[in-house]
Formats: sequence, structure tokens, C-alpha cells
Amino acid sequence: MNPAFLHTIDELDNRVTLTPGEREGMECVTETFPFRVNDYYLSLIDWKDRHDPLKKIVIPDPGELDKGGLLDPSCEKDYTKLPGLQHKYPQTGLLLLSDVCGGICRFCFRKRLFISCERETVKDVTAGLDYIRSHSEITNVLLSGGDPLSLDTPLLERILKELREIDHVNIIRIGSKMPAYNPYRILNDPGLTRVLSRFSTMEKRIYLMAHYNHPNEITDVSLRAVEHLHKAGLVIVNQTPLLEGVNSMPGTLTSLFRKLSFAGISPYYVFQCRPSLGNRIFQTPVEKSYEIVQQAWKACSGLAKRARFIMSHATGKIEVVGRTTHHIFMRYHQAADSALINKLFIYRNNPRACWLEDYKNPVMPDEVTPGMNKPRMCWLF
Repeated sequence: MNPAFLHTIDELDNRVTLTPGEREGMECVTETFPFRVNDYYLSLIDWKDRHDPLKKIVIPDPGELDKGGLLDPSCEKDYTKLPGLQHKYPQTGLLLLSDVCGGICRFCFRKRLFISCERETVKDVTAGLDYIRSHSEITNVLLSGGDPLSLDTPLLERILKELREIDHVNIIRIGSKMPAYNPYRILNDPGLTRVLSRFSTMEKRIYLMAHYNHPNEITDVSLRAVEHLHKAGLVIVNQTPLLEGVNSMPGTLTSLFRKLSFAGISPYYVFQCRPSLGNRIFQTPVEKSYEIVQQAWKACSGLAKRARFIMSHATGKIEVVGRTTHHIFMRYHQAADSALINKLFIYRNNPRACWLEDYKNPVMPDEVTPGMNKPRMCWLF
């Protein structure tokens, strides 16, 4: 099977028969935000269910036109050193290789790549590779976009080969939703898995950063693609934003975490949905998101709850680590300014806060629990 791609509401209407109201609403959205999906993923949607979660992931919703949000909520422009090359954290280089995906997520935080005339991805990565060669602190490189697996296999092979010739690059990561959106990209191209196998070695692995957002995406076909990648020597982990109406029920997240771990895919990050343009309908307040994740973990083994709940902020990856009746606790898991890494900060609860800037005036630890830093405490009774 080679899924056909749809780019217009006309094509969608021919496949699933929309009501006039649905069609009109979707066409209004696509005047601002583009649309892309394929036959395979459409087949996973229950069109009788108005609230089907996979429908919410890929089908335009008039709510996307609500005001608010930013085109670049994590200020990636501030860390762009060359076209297509970002360097935010010392050890990590990021190459934007493509502005094409197996589908377009309605909540994409880089939707500017699909709607802006200014190209941020590059076809010729020579300058980016030269930058990585000249920065020996870069030990891992993330290939992103768009979806790098949308590239032709020979081009991806050339990029992987050149990266593997750089001694200080030990890990290559590929950010891809292709196992969920179009597993046939992997199943129908044995050359792809041969290339990946060649450059994922015992000493230097390739990691695939999968993007499963809902357990219904983990189909038998998708798992066959995952097995091909495992046999090619890739380590597969998963990251997903917490999305209102998609995976914002604890039971849904529990099922996602468990199915991933059963298949040998390690949950890696759960992201607070970024305040990108058009994303308001997908945002759940930070404290509610935190509680959803905590509830979801209750029925999970340790292997299924290795993900960290992260806010991917302009200044770094901020982990939400705890909450009391009156306060929420956060720490820098990673930061552009290395002096901030592991720094703990505390805010008074704000049940409406959806992003860090919604919190005001951090409090000192002793204001929360006087004497909480007693040096002789060795155990909790």
C-alpha cells in the first residue's frame, strides 16, 4: 500500500462526505493553516464520532482561528545560527531538513514552516554540517523539520554518512511521526532500513523520536514498521504534547504509555502544549496537565512512566516536578544558559496558567515549608 495524500477540503469531502457546515468551517481554516493527510491515517478515524481524537489531530477545526498564540513560541529564531541549523544547548545541534510531514498536526508548534514565505529548512545542509564539525561540544544532532523521513532515502543516507564521519557526534536523533502517520514509508522501502542499520552502530546509536499522541495510532501496521526500525538497530522513544480532547483523559494517557512500553518504545517527554498560533483549543492549564499525567501513571509500571512532563520554553526545558495545595514546583531540566540547569523555582498556584509567563513572582522555598532544607534530614518518616 502506498497511501495517497490529500491537501484540500475538496479531496477530503470526496472521501468522507462532509456536511455543508463542516466543509465551510474547514475551508475557512485552510485559508490560514494548510491541511495534509493520507488515506491510511484517515482510515483510523471513526467518522461517526464527532469527538474522535485522531480526527482532532489532523482535521481542520474552526477553533484554530481563535485569537492568541505565537508563530515561534519557543523563540527558535534566537538560536538559529545558520539557515536550517539551530544550536540552543551546547551539546545539541538541530538540523531542519524538511518542511513536509506525513500529515500536518493541527497543534504543530512549527506551523510557521508551512505558512511562511521565509524558508527555515534547507535542501543543502553543507553549511550546517560544517558548523557541527567546527563545534566539538556538539555530541548529538537532532534531525527535524517537518519530518526527515519524508526525504528521499539517498539524501537521508548522505546526511547520515557525513554526520557519522564527525568524531564528536555520538548520537543522531530523528524526530518523526511517520510510524504513526504513514508506516508504509518504512515498510515499503527496504533501502531505508538498510541505511539506518548501517549508521546505527553498537557504539553510536540512532534514536528515533516517535510522535504517538493517542493509543489508536498504535496499529498492527505501525508496530510492524516499529519492528523494522528495531531490527535496524534504532532506539525508539516517544514524545507527545498533552492535548485537550485528544489525550487529556488520564485513562487515555495510561493506555498510550502502556502500549508504548509493551512495544519497546520508551515514553520520553510529555510536553505542555505550546502557545503556538491556533493552538488555544488544544491547551490544558499546566496544573491540570500535571495532575492528568500523575493520575495516568498510577496504573503504569516503572518502564511505562519514564517520561518527564516538560514545558519547552524559550529559555529551556522546564520540568514540572510537584504541586501542593498552594504551590507548583518546577526545575530546569535543560537550559540555554547552563547556569540555570537544575535550578528549582516555585510559584503560587494559578489554575488558569497555560505557560510560564502566566505565573508571576516566584516564591522562596522557606515561604513554602519553613526549614525545608534542614541539612541533617536523611529519611522521610
